[in-house]
Amino acid sequence: MFISPPKKIPFYLKIAIFIAERTLGKTVMPARILAWYPKAAIGAGVMESLVAHKAGRVTERMLKLVRMQVSFSASCPFCIDLNSAGFEKDSVNAEEIEALQGLREADTVTSLNEREKCALQYARVLTASPLRIPAALQEKLRRLFTEREIVVLAGTIAQVNFWTRLIQGIGVKPAGFSDSCPLLRLDDYVTVDTAEASQPMTGEEDHE
Repeated sequence: MFISPPKKIPFYLKIAIFIAERTLGKTVMPARILAWYPKAAIGAGVMESLVAHKAGRVTERMLKLVRMQVSFSASCPFCIDLNSAGFEKDSVNAEEIEALQGLREADTVTSLNEREKCALQYARVLTASPLRIPAALQEKLRRLFTEREIVVLAGTIAQVNFWTRLIQGIGVKPAGFSDSCPLLRLDDYVTVDTAEASQPMTGEEDHE
């Protein structure tokens, strides 16, 4: 982290941060740093409140896999740590995690069903840059999912992508949500170079 939260945080944001940190049991540093620009904090909070948990055949497990896939594809250590927490509860196994990391082909993982493989491909494509959605993938999505389910998947992928860019942009480190699980290989996904970093900026001045 190369910038620090402001010393003075608006009261209404303090309440929201308190609730978030009490729920997660961790210091939510992204929310604290966003307090530098309250509009961004409020907007991010509203977007987070719209997160889908399941919709039709888009299950909680599928959305867990999709969030993890985006986090790995965008190489965001904080997001990998947060979005992978409790992966065992959603029956995500070691082979599936290796597929998310690109260490094995998803098609070789028999525990992934056809819809899950398609959703993960969609997540990788929408996280890549430049973005290009192959016609074959579009057809597969239409065959395997309803319009509403596709919107839920696209919204989830976009939402996680927003956080990966923002969190990496302000240099927030993993918070220990996944208890440093070795399967996640967090050290392989460091994106903020700290070799030349000085102490975090703490000035209160407005740099607009």
